[in-house]
Amino acid sequence: MGTVRMTDQKGALINAQTDVDAYTSDSEPIRDLIRRSQARSADIEAIQLALIEGESSREPRPFNVDEFKQRMLKANG
Repeated sequence: MGTVRMTDQKGALINAQTDVDAYTSDSEPIRDLIRRSQARSADIEAIQLALIEGESSREPRPFNVDEFKQRMLKANG
């Protein structure tokens, strides 16, 4: 990939990140943002798949929050 163009304000933010967060180049904070975005997307996809799996697993059962809390308190002190 070649040059990335950005506003002066965003360029100043990248420069500040490079100084403060000990990045060794201006491209490192950008790569870090991309990695974080990819990780976040993967997390969201995993949650969505888990929700779909849970919804299709079987008929829902009644759930009493107060009883659950009491069981957890009893089990974990």
